[in-house]
Amino acid sequence: MGTQIPHDVRELLRSLPAVDAIARSELVAALPRPAVLRASRRVLDELRTALRDGLAASADATLPAVAARVAAVAEADVAPRHRRVLNGTGVVLHTGIGRAPLAEAARRALLDAAGYAVVEVEPGSGERNQREEIVRELLCELLGVGHALVVNNNAAAVNLCLRAIAGGREAIVSRGELVEIGGGFRMPDVMAEAGCRMVEVGATNRTHLRDYRSAIGADTGLLVKVHPSNFRILGFTGTPELAELAELGREVGVPVFEDLGSGLLVDEPPAPLSGEPRVRDSVDTGAELVCFSGDKLLGGPQCGILVGDRALVARCRSHPLYRAFRCDKLTLAALEATLRIYRDGAPIAEIPTLRAIARQPAELGAAAERLGERLGGVVVPSESFVGSGANPARPIPSFAVALDGGAVLARALRTDPVLPLWPRLADGRLLLDLRTLFDEPADEVAATVERSRVRAV
Repeated sequence: MGTQIPHDVRELLRSLPAVDAIARSELVAALPRPAVLRASRRVLDELRTALRDGLAASADATLPAVAARVAAVAEADVAPRHRRVLNGTGVVLHTGIGRAPLAEAARRALLDAAGYAVVEVEPGSGERNQREEIVRELLCELLGVGHALVVNNNAAAVNLCLRAIAGGREAIVSRGELVEIGGGFRMPDVMAEAGCRMVEVGATNRTHLRDYRSAIGADTGLLVKVHPSNFRILGFTGTPELAELAELGREVGVPVFEDLGSGLLVDEPPAPLSGEPRVRDSVDTGAELVCFSGDKLLGGPQCGILVGDRALVARCRSHPLYRAFRCDKLTLAALEATLRIYRDGAPIAEIPTLRAIARQPAELGAAAERLGERLGGVVVPSESFVGSGANPARPIPSFAVALDGGAVLARALRTDPVLPLWPRLADGRLLLDLRTLFDEPADEVAATVERSRVRAV
């Protein structure tokens, strides 16, 4: 015999409203019917299980109560996952919420290309051509390189380069540069996957040029330099400068490949980026191949960009994996618009990432005072960061509005159904950092905070 269900529980089970009755409730009238039906079945199944297990003996099984639960589930179900949020964390390139926000020109270009768009055809002749032709021309002009290609992220650029240039051969890299990138992927694993035989030289904290020289042999395909963008080694450290490595490469006839990671293009960067390497510097110093991300300091869409020697980049493009790694029309449209800003516009003024990094503490403090007065918060000094591996140990002075509510209000802000706001929790305080909120309309920030305060009660 099965477990006997108590009489009061059986009565509650029988009293649960039908799916059709829930779907007719005014509480769910504004929601799509398929979402309401899915949510109704889920909520009813959960209630039945809880009642049978004795976990909800006093559950409210009336139609209004159940319909309210269904409405909440259905609202969460239909809310877009990839939607706009307000960034109050102070981390400009926040990986969790999309890294670089696009410039207005790039947003317009992306939307325009969402329909039919010129991708692999020459308008004048009507003949087919290469999809990345215009971004290649812009990159070559901006960086003074012989060739360039674009793939879907920087990891793909690294993998493609290693496969095409050093596949089946040796790639020499310093032990101090065997980094782990996002997602737990490590440089030794990336090299192994690319079909290279990794030769690590030097020690964790110090590598000398003679270490590279002694490791070079007939089977050496690349000398690899990886910018330590996610960490810093301090103290008794040292590694050959890129110029030294490039000179050695020319001497022995082995190309030098540098993975820069962040990819700074602007000629005169804001002060917080003064120590960040520029792509043009790597190219001018003699690296035959340089790769970097599009959605970090460049301030464009997610992509990986590989530039350098014409023949070497051409070998990468002709590799069969290039087709698997290449970008779609939306990425190329946004990247083209971003690169045109570097060529013809004012990057620090027009590209949100650079604009946020360049903001002076005085103007952030004044904006914080205005927002704090409106929200009833306290203005406090703050430390913001570039994020995504750029200058990882170097905070940037900023100001924030501190609000009461802690983790409860923080969750309500992040899950706001209209326009979520991501704050930062520090030392038990909820902070809204103005470095990443400066350009957002104060009305929108205030409306999200007001709604969230009600939901957090």
